Amino acid sequence: MSENTGSSPEPPAPDAAEKQAQGEAKGEHSAPSTGQIRTVGQRRRDSEEKLEKHQQEARHKPTE
Repeated sequence: MSENTGSSPEPPAPDAAEKQAQGEAKGEHSAPSTGQIRTVGQRRRDSEEKLEKHQQEARHKPTE
């Protein structure tokens, strides 16, 4: 029988992308640019319009 001594293999070292993601998760990233904010706002408006359209279609769909 093998005995477990409590030591486990160490996880592999994080690569550059993982380090960047960890840094961003800790709040160590810069503020978004004006263009990025505008893009997010436009996408949000488009999504809201699409959702409203779908909701209106669902309200007016005849029940079977």
